Amino acid sequence: MGFIKTTEQDSNYNHLEKMDVATLLQSINNEDKTVPLAVEKALPQIEVLVQQIVKQLKSGGRLFYVGAGTSGRLGILDASECPPTFGVSPNLVIGLIAGGDTAIRNAVEFAEDSTTQGWEDLQTYNISSKDVVVGIAASGTTPYVIGALEKCNANNIITGCIACNHNSPLSNTAQYPIEVIVGPEFVTGSSRMKAGTAQKLVLNMITTSTMIQLGHIKGNKMVDMQLSNNKLVDRGTKMIMKELSITEEEAQKLLDKYGSVRLAIKNYNDRN
Repeated sequence: MGFIKTTEQDSNYNHLEKMDVATLLQSINNEDKTVPLAVEKALPQIEVLVQQIVKQLKSGGRLFYVGAGTSGRLGILDASECPPTFGVSPNLVIGLIAGGDTAIRNAVEFAEDSTTQGWEDLQTYNISSKDVVVGIAASGTTPYVIGALEKCNANNIITGCIACNHNSPLSNTAQYPIEVIVGPEFVTGSSRMKAGTAQKLVLNMITTSTMIQLGHIKGNKMVDMQLSNNKLVDRGTKMIMKELSITEEEAQKLLDKYGSVRLAIKNYNDRN
C-alpha cells in the first residue's frame, strides 16, 4: 500500500460552525474515545522500542525525543517530567524541538523544513551510539525529524519513532517505528487533537515503563520523586507512613533527615 496521510483526510463531521457547544463537545469526545484503541494495536511496536531504550539506558545511554510543533512540545513535556517524577538527571531524557526553545511557546516558521538542523541540534549533546533517538511526527513526513534519524542510523545510533500515518517516510527511516493510526481529525488536519493525544499516551508508556524497569518505582510508588513542593512532601510522608506503618510525625522526621522516600525507607529498615 502506498503512503496515505490519514491525518490530513477530511473530517467525518461537517458544518462545525453550525453545531451548538454540546454537539461539538460530544463529537470531539466520540472521536477521542477511539484513540486508546488505536494505541492498543501498536503495543507490540511500543514494547520492542521500550526494550531497546531500557537496554541502552542501563548501559549509560540517554533517550532523546526529536519533534516539531505539537510533537516537539509533547516530547519536551514528557522529558521534563522525568526528573521530578522519577528522580533522574535532567540529562537522561532530553526533548528537542525544531526552532529551539522559542518554539515551545511560539511557532517558528519553516523550522521543521530543515533536513540538517535536527542532527545539528543532537550534536550539541555529544550524541553517541550509547543513546536512543525517538522522532515524533504525526504526519511522519517532517524533514527536521527524518533528517535527524537518517544521520543517527548512519552513525550506529538506535532510532525509533511515533507517527500517526501508516508506512510514512519517518516510519520507514526509524529502526523501531510506532504507528498509531487515529484517522481523520475532528477539525480537518488538526493533528494536535487525536494524533497529539495518541502521542501523549505512547510517551507516557515509554518513560513510565522504562523508569519502572530501571528501578525507580517501589511497589506502585514514586519513591525517587523530587520533593519540590508541599504536595509532594505530603505525598512522600504518606508513602513512608504506609510502607513502614509509622506515625505521620515519625515519617516527616525521616523524610526531613534523608530528603528522599527511598532513603528514608531504606535507612529505617536498616536500623530496625
